[in-house]
Amino acid sequence: MAQLKQFIFFDFEMLCASKGLTFESMEAIRLGAVKYDLETKQTTTFDHYIKPLSDKPLSEFCKKLTGISDQDLIDAPHFKEVFTEFLTWVGGIKKSQFFSWSSSDLSRLCMDASLHEISSSTIKKIEQRYVDFQAIFTNRVSKTNASVESALHLYGLTFIGEKHNPLWDAYNTLRIYLHFLNQPLASDLIMLKSFIFEEEHYSVERVNTLLHSKLNEDFSSLLGDRDIFPMKEASKLLKKTRNLVKKYNNILINRSGLFSQDILFLVKHLVDFHYNFLVTYEEHIAYSSKILIIDDSYKQLNLKRG
Repeated sequence: MAQLKQFIFFDFEMLCASKGLTFESMEAIRLGAVKYDLETKQTTTFDHYIKPLSDKPLSEFCKKLTGISDQDLIDAPHFKEVFTEFLTWVGGIKKSQFFSWSSSDLSRLCMDASLHEISSSTIKKIEQRYVDFQAIFTNRVSKTNASVESALHLYGLTFIGEKHNPLWDAYNTLRIYLHFLNQPLASDLIMLKSFIFEEEHYSVERVNTLLHSKLNEDFSSLLGDRDIFPMKEASKLLKKTRNLVKKYNNILINRSGLFSQDILFLVKHLVDFHYNFLVTYEEHIAYSSKILIIDDSYKQLNLKRG
């Protein structure tokens, strides 16, 4: 595989209406993209209107949302021509990683490429190098599906450029990604606030102490003093355990070095408990058991460690 040399962030504006329009019908009407050179750190841009196959006038809703008028599209090239120019501008799929804020942009690319009979092998190469950065950001930082603007706000940034302009959307997504990539401590602190502490106030210096207390509290409330559960209750308990793992798992994949070895140990122990509990639950289901007994060894999270 060719050496990665650049990031390509892209965004589509599409046909839209306040109601009654399926995603399949929402042809691309503008493509904006930003190329980020990994060596020079320089950016170059791409911005083109696209004339859809549909000859219906744009809805008032779409004009207001996107800022695009019917006049902008009259002499615009069709998707195939714009995509060909886009590939020339990219300058090499194999040396590129492609990003967008939401997989809907990749879906739009695939649908319009098929509609205009563009080589499926070319699209597959892009798919293989594609990252839905919104999904990563949701799982690793924000917990909820943030907009580009609200994700910027989490880092203390404001949106640059015109909103709902695909070029500026792509550029601001790049800004979020670079902060996520280059500021792991800031990202982990946002993650802690989003997933664990929420509205609580905490200091960086006391993070590990507070996490120890949180883990102790959450795990104790999970099981209490019980070790026998009817299967219906066990199912609910499994769900609660899975949610706890989701709550704390980002600590294990942190890049900041913020968390102590004791906290990493405890979270790993929690993850192991969930895995063992899942295996036990599935075995009981397979044998049509009426109750589930938690093994004492599973219950010992060793929260007093450290």
